[in-house]
Amino acid sequence: MCIRDRVSTQSTWGKNCLNKMFSSANIQPERVPGKECVWDYPRPAICEPTPKKLKVVFNGVTIAETEKGYRVLETSHPPSYYFPPEDCNFNYIKKNSKQTYCEWKGAASYFDLNVNGKQISSAGWFYENPTEKFQPMKGYLAFYLSKMDACYVNDEQAKSQEGDFYGGWLTDDITGPFKGGKGTYGW
Repeated sequence: MCIRDRVSTQSTWGKNCLNKMFSSANIQPERVPGKECVWDYPRPAICEPTPKKLKVVFNGVTIAETEKGYRVLETSHPPSYYFPPEDCNFNYIKKNSKQTYCEWKGAASYFDLNVNGKQISSAGWFYENPTEKFQPMKGYLAFYLSKMDACYVNDEQAKSQEGDFYGGWLTDDITGPFKGGKGTYGW
């Protein structure tokens, strides 16, 4: 079922926005049996625990690995995955001064990676004081896949969401089309 048809879980404002997106952009959700369509994800966004094995590798070193992560789901976006701090290697992670604001999750803080002399700024983000609905993932770290050597979901190497703004991880069990690439900003 398409999210724009889920009357019980959408506000009038949300349904109106989705209807405009579908009609003005001529979006055709790709629905395949046994796969998740990002157009069936909710708006506003939600977070949920995931039992999937998640792993991040940078400069040949495993930076984070967990089976106790969270994923954030939002209409038109592939999931963003969040790692509990105890499953991240803080020998390589250092908070920087960058901050942004998400209408659903609140103020995001960013961190840099320095692994054996290879550095990357704003490699990922986290929420020190997220909004009430996102409290379960307080302090959990998310990584920009495009800046890493590799990121895995259940041993499948994920692909980076185009545009990098949303930090989503694409896997074979997720279908689109996906927001983030050229021409999708107004979706």
